[in-house]
Amino acid sequence: MVEGKSRIVLALGGNALQANPKDTSAEAQIKTAAETAKSIVDLIEAGHEVIVAHGNGPQVGQIVGTYEAAHQVNNGMPIMPFPECGAMSQGYIGYHLQQAIRQELVNRKIQKSVATIVTQVLVDENDPAFSNPTKPVGSFFSEEEAKKLQAEKGYTMKEDAGRGWRRVVASPIPVDVVEAPIVSTLVEAGHVVITVGGGGVPVINKNGALEGIPAVIDKDFASGKIAEILDADFLFILTAVEKVAINFNTPEQKELREVSIPDLEKYIEEGHFAPGSMLPKVKAAMKFVQSKPGRRALITSLDKAKEGIMGQTGTVVVE
Repeated sequence: MVEGKSRIVLALGGNALQANPKDTSAEAQIKTAAETAKSIVDLIEAGHEVIVAHGNGPQVGQIVGTYEAAHQVNNGMPIMPFPECGAMSQGYIGYHLQQAIRQELVNRKIQKSVATIVTQVLVDENDPAFSNPTKPVGSFFSEEEAKKLQAEKGYTMKEDAGRGWRRVVASPIPVDVVEAPIVSTLVEAGHVVITVGGGGVPVINKNGALEGIPAVIDKDFASGKIAEILDADFLFILTAVEKVAINFNTPEQKELREVSIPDLEKYIEEGHFAPGSMLPKVKAAMKFVQSKPGRRALITSLDKAKEGIMGQTGTVVVE
């Protein structure tokens, strides 16, 4: 599939950071990152330029939850603003990944530096997502606590499937990546860059000043946006399954090997892809492919990335 030297943006799914969702310890993430690094360095060793993006759902939830718990226990101790929690998650996930990638490069005697950029992603303050927040973040609260937070902090709180009340935030579409010129400079110089972690820290432009806002940008859309800006040849979305499927988990399940934009549009209309799971990956892949003639996207599992690059597996999205 990939011929010669190509520029590839890798969007790592949650399984690339936490093999066991029940074990969210730093030690477990370090171990998983070491395995993830092998697939990433396979691409680098083959001569490709690689830019790494990743999710942060469980990690940022832990950070937010820690501050919320302290708020409840310590007489209203201030809760860390959500944009800062996102930046924290970018820092420590990036640290684990860059350590793991660097060590794998050293093991293979490849001389490259690895850097994490704490990345801000510009969104439109008039994005319709802000009028309908849907992404739950942080801890569960009683109805009384939730209403108090709503009154004091201006949060949007919603009841979550009988388990309690949680804060919900918007999920706007990325417009631009603020640090893209820095990322581009590092990539052009031959370095490995980790960027738009967790979709990036969402910011809006207020008369030239950037203001962090409480929101969650889908990491696949953010990965697609940085791939567009950097003029990448390929967007690789690495997830838990080897191929995208229609009629998933039914006797009629069919895996897709190469699929066109019109066919995907039809499958989306028919409701084949779950909104919180495969749908954003498919839409991000489509958007990237449509952004410039000749671009392609691959959706596959992390452990099949090397085979996917060689055209042996995965779902390839084409025009």
